[in-house]
Amino acid sequence: MYINLLTKIKNAQMGKKENIKAVFSKIDEAIVKILSANNYIDGFEKKGRGVKRILDVKLKYIDGKGAINGMKFISKPSRRIYVGYEKIKPVKRGYGMSVVSTPKGVLTNKEAKKEKVGGEMLFEIW
Repeated sequence: MYINLLTKIKNAQMGKKENIKAVFSKIDEAIVKILSANNYIDGFEKKGRGVKRILDVKLKYIDGKGAINGMKFISKPSRRIYVGYEKIKPVKRGYGMSVVSTPKGVLTNKEAKKEKVGGEMLFEIW
């Protein structure tokens, strides 16, 4: 579940860890790709095969501080939040991003508005 992955990343950055290992899932892989493309993490590697697959995520630090300053979970397992593309707003006046699960895959808020697709708003990160 992506909530566990993001919580691990946030806690590991506060503890100045170099990398973390998380259980593999397709949505976690898509989220890690987005975080890597937007410079929130240094990179990731998919290891293992079959049921024992894991994601090895390398964390990023800028001047000794974590690249992720904060995050907010919008949609939770107990309460799903869906938005249309016209209701997607910028995060922290454009300095952050939100991640949306759409029929075209997991996209950032800018990509979702450009593609004109809405979906489940997963989280905001800055």
